[in-house]
Amino acid sequence: MPNTQSAIRRTKKTQAQAIVNKIRKSKYKAAIKQMATFLDSGNVQKAKSFFPKFQSQLMKVAKTGVINKKTASRKISRVTKKINQPKKK
Repeated sequence: MPNTQSAIRRTKKTQAQAIVNKIRKSKYKAAIKQMATFLDSGNVQKAKSFFPKFQSQLMKVAKTGVINKKTASRKISRVTKKINQPKKK
């Protein structure tokens, strides 16, 4: 339990930020799952149309520090590579 007034305020601030981070993380996970669904089903057109929103969502989360910027870039790169792969015959 915090003893000083500043420690009490800091605890409240940390708890509030944890809630915000949890909400952002859930949006991030939802975007990842939705893109994975499009790619697994082979629906490249929907994946291409969703890609700008997907990229925006990941970079917003990375900008706020919920995930690392390099992690977001790596995921975007891998999805881009999957979208642009030529179809196998």
